[in-house]
Amino acid sequence: MSKLHKYKMTVEWTGNEGKGTSGYKSYNRNHNIRGIEKPTSIDGSSDPNFLGDKNRYNPEELFLSSLAACHMLWYLHLCASNNIIVLEYVDAAKGTMEETSNGSGRFTEVMLNPKVTVSDERMIEKAIALHHDAHKMCFIANSCNFPIFHTPIIKTGHA
Repeated sequence: MSKLHKYKMTVEWTGNEGKGTSGYKSYNRNHNIRGIEKPTSIDGSSDPNFLGDKNRYNPEELFLSSLAACHMLWYLHLCASNNIIVLEYVDAAKGTMEETSNGSGRFTEVMLNPKVTVSDERMIEKAIALHHDAHKMCFIANSCNFPIFHTPIIKTGHA
């Protein structure tokens, strides 16, 4: 039996500069993203290529970070369940979006580049394999229609 999970977020446009959307260049793309009962908001805009503010997050960056975070959270869960002790995890994820001739677009691929430190060298082989399992479990990855690649680097360290 499946369970449904529902999420709520508020996106509020803050870019009316007095003329509303009277023209494509008459407004800015700034907005705030807030979760229900969350302490802070995320300042967003569109990609600078689409007249956005480069100092704010754009939807494409947030999408990429959601994918990387979901993979990481599943990976950490699977490591804990398999007695792999992760000490550090950093992912410099990269995504490619293709813009079409009509101005729409889509992601064509994402590359996750997790650098993981585990506590014992004997854990490395299993730690690498668990990235495949995390990908299969990731809610966001399961919602995508483009390839998601992984190039994990696993090393050992001390707590």
